Amino acid sequence: MSTASGYRNPTEVNMSQMVLPCHANHRGELGVGQLLKWIDTAACLSAERHAGCPCVTASVDDIYFEQTISVGQVVNLKAKVNRAFNSSMEVGIKVCYEDLYSGKQWKVCQAYATFVAQGDGTGKVKLKMFTPQTEEEKTEYSIAAERRRMRLIHTDIIKDLLVKSTIQDERDPKDGAIGEVPAEVTRVESVELALPPHANHQENTFGGQIMAWMENVATIAASRLCHAHPTLKTIEMFHFRGPSQVGDRLLLKAIVNNAFKNSMEVGVCVEAYGQQGEVSRRHVNSAFMTFVVYDDKNQPCTLPCIKPEPGDGERRYREASARKKIRLDRKYVISLKQSEVPLSVPWDPSNQVYLSYNNVSSLKILVAKSNWILATEIDKVRLYTLEEDHILSFRVEMTLDIDARQAFLLLSDLTRRHEWDPHYIKCELLQQVDQDEMIYHVVISTRSAENKLIDFILLASRRTPCAVGDPYVIACRSVTLPTHPETEKYTRGETLCAGFCIWPDINEQTRISYYNQFTPGFVPVITTNIAGLSSDFHTTFHSCEMFLEKNKDDISVGIKNL
Repeated sequence: MSTASGYRNPTEVNMSQMVLPCHANHRGELGVGQLLKWIDTAACLSAERHAGCPCVTASVDDIYFEQTISVGQVVNLKAKVNRAFNSSMEVGIKVCYEDLYSGKQWKVCQAYATFVAQGDGTGKVKLKMFTPQTEEEKTEYSIAAERRRMRLIHTDIIKDLLVKSTIQDERDPKDGAIGEVPAEVTRVESVELALPPHANHQENTFGGQIMAWMENVATIAASRLCHAHPTLKTIEMFHFRGPSQVGDRLLLKAIVNNAFKNSMEVGVCVEAYGQQGEVSRRHVNSAFMTFVVYDDKNQPCTLPCIKPEPGDGERRYREASARKKIRLDRKYVISLKQSEVPLSVPWDPSNQVYLSYNNVSSLKILVAKSNWILATEIDKVRLYTLEEDHILSFRVEMTLDIDARQAFLLLSDLTRRHEWDPHYIKCELLQQVDQDEMIYHVVISTRSAENKLIDFILLASRRTPCAVGDPYVIACRSVTLPTHPETEKYTRGETLCAGFCIWPDINEQTRISYYNQFTPGFVPVITTNIAGLSSDFHTTFHSCEMFLEKNKDDISVGIKNL
C-alpha cells in the first residue's frame, strides 16, 4: 500500500486468503501447513519482484504462532524484501487474521525467509542493492545483517550451546506424570511423490509444500504420544539443503524427541530419491516443532513422559531438553520491551548469542529513528535528543580525520575509555567471550541517592560492516553475572542501550556517533547539557577527539584487537 507521501515499497506483496473448510483441520481451524504454503508463496513473489528472476527458498527462521485462525476468517499476509546481499536476500513476512464481522485484526506470526536468486545457469546472480526509505525499512535493513550473521553460524551455535547447557528435568515427581511412552511408538514415516501440482515455476518441489508435508507428519507423531489433537506452537528454522524435482520420492520421518510437562518436541527430516533406482538419499530439509495439547478449557494438558531409544534416541532426548532451554532464553531476550525492568538479564552460555543479537539490534533500531532533534552544537560537536515512549535518548556526533577502522578498534576497548572520558573511573575486563563479545565491570563518577559511586556490568558487542555503507558498531548493555553481584561499595546501575556507530565519510573523514538511552541517574547531567547550562558533553568528546588523534597511527591497536 502507498503511504501518505505516495511512496510504496517496490518489493511489497500483499496477499489475502479466505479460510475455507478445505484449508481447515478437524477443529475448523486453519492448518499450519496451509499457512506455511501461503507464507512461502508471498515471500517468493516479493523476492522475485526484487531479483527479476526465479528464486528458491534457502531457509525460514523460527516462527512463533500466537493465534489460531478459524474457517470464515481472512488471512492477510504482507511480504517485502528487507535487504539484498550478494545472491541472497531476506524477506520479512507479517501474518494477521481479520474478522469480517468486526473488522478487527490480530497478529498471528512474523517470519523471516532467505531466498537465493537463480540465474540462467551460467553462475550466481548478483542482486541489486535494496535502498530503504522509511524508518521501518531502515531498521529492518540494518538488523537483517545481524540476523544473517546468526543464520550463517546457526549450526555451530546449536552445537556449542548443547555442549555448554546444563540440562535438568523440569518435572517434579510429585506432579504425577502420566506413564512413560517408548519413543518408537511415535515414529512416523511417509512417502510423497512430487507431482507437477507440487512444483513451482522452475519445476522444483515448492518449498511451502515440503514444509506443509513436514508439519503433517510431525502432527501425527505428536498425536501418537498424547492420543489427542495437538496444536503447533513453534517451528525452529527450516533449512533447505538442496532442491528436489518433479518425480522425486520424498521420504518424511518424524519422532517425538522429548516430552516436557506441557509441551513436546518433534524432530522431522526429509530425504529425496529419484525414480531411476537411485540408491543414495539426499537430505532436503529438517526442523524441530513444538506442540502443546489443550483441554476443553483451553488449558495445556500434562503430557506422558518419553522413554528414548538407546543411542541416537538418548542423544535426541538430551538435545531436545537443551533446545527447550535455549528457546526459552532466546524468546525472553529477544522479546524484551525497552520499558521493562530489570534491564539487566542473566549472562549464560545458552543465551549469549541471542543476548548479543538483542544488544546490537537495539542500538541499530535507535540509530534508524528519524525524529532526532538537534539540541545544541559547540565546535562541530552536535548533541541530539529523542523522546519516545517515555524514554529520552541522546546522540553526540562529530566528524574526524581518522580511519574508521582505527577509531572502531580504539573505542571498542573500554579499558581505555578512562583516557578520554572523565566519567569512567574504572573499567575491568571480566570475560573475553569471543573476538567480538566482552563483559566489563565499569565504575563511573556519578553518585547515587545513597552517595555511592555507580557501577555496571556491561556486555560490549562489536560488529564490522556487512557491506559498503554499513557502520562499524560497538553496542553496550547491562547484564548480570553470578560471579559479580551487587556490593555495598557501589550502587548497581543499568544501561539498556548505548554505544557507537562509526561511518567512513567522504573526503577520508569518519563520522562518529555515540548513542545512549539513559537511565534516571543520568537525567541531571543530560538535561543540564541540553539546557545550555553546561558544555560537559563537548568537553568529553573533545577529549575523545584528542585521544583518537593521538593514537590514529598506532599499529599495535589493530594487532591487539585481532
